[in-house]
Amino acid sequence: MRLELVDIEKSFGEKRVLKGISLTAEGGRAFGLLGRNGAGKTTTLRILMGVISSDAGKVLFDGRPEGLSSERFGYLPEERGLYPKKKIFDQLVYFATLKGMRTREAEKAVDYWLGRLGMSEYKNKRLDTLSKGNQQKIQLITALAHDPEIVILDEPFSGLDPVNARLLKDVVRQTIARGKIVLFSSHQMNYIEEFCDEIAILNGGKIVLSGGLDAIKRSYPRNRLAVRSLEGERIAADFGPACERISENELLLTLPDPGKKAETMKMLSEKYDIDGVSVSEPSLNDIFVQYAGGQE
Repeated sequence: MRLELVDIEKSFGEKRVLKGISLTAEGGRAFGLLGRNGAGKTTTLRILMGVISSDAGKVLFDGRPEGLSSERFGYLPEERGLYPKKKIFDQLVYFATLKGMRTREAEKAVDYWLGRLGMSEYKNKRLDTLSKGNQQKIQLITALAHDPEIVILDEPFSGLDPVNARLLKDVVRQTIARGKIVLFSSHQMNYIEEFCDEIAILNGGKIVLSGGLDAIKRSYPRNRLAVRSLEGERIAADFGPACERISENELLLTLPDPGKKAETMKMLSEKYDIDGVSVSEPSLNDIFVQYAGGQE
């Protein structure tokens, strides 16, 4: 499967919100849509799902400009939207039927996902009796129960404790492995780095950086070495301004010539007691700040 947005434009009154957005997401891979608040992420997702229409451009699915029905999408919104006073099982079945499932089929799917997420014991309770993290797991079921082709996760790990975050990670990996198109929108860069093969960074309604995350990182000068050693103080003294102390036993060396990496690594291992040395790539957080730091 392939999902494409081609030259999407959108204005609200005189404010031009999207300025020619183009991106491609493929099945079996996760795509990260990043940007500061107000960059255009939410508008892009709403156009993608058909909630609002674009002023120009088109959305393609497997190369065809056909309308994408809501049944094809599973959406976990950042702002949760379930009924706090209703029984969990009843409303999950209701939402699944809205996505085209028959009642019996929906009940079976909801039972599966309640079990998968360790929530079966709460099926007949009201939503407002659950913790925030468990409410989020219930919201996730509304996005997955109807087995959509395209899954959009907006800040999916927000508010989850480490145990529930790990459970959600397993579900996301399973979804990707089944060939689904998974779109992430998040400010938690560590999760984007963990799951996403491709990213696009929006700034001021435009995509200012896009492509494979590994390729983007490798495009930066590879002239920094991350070093772990109990002799950090001695190494820092020897390298002077070229060395940055990250912690007591962690250092960052900046080389004048990237071609000297192998030679410097060899010298470090021979001269000092080294626990580890590797080429230091920029983190996604560093890249995000560089490209989205100045909102246009």
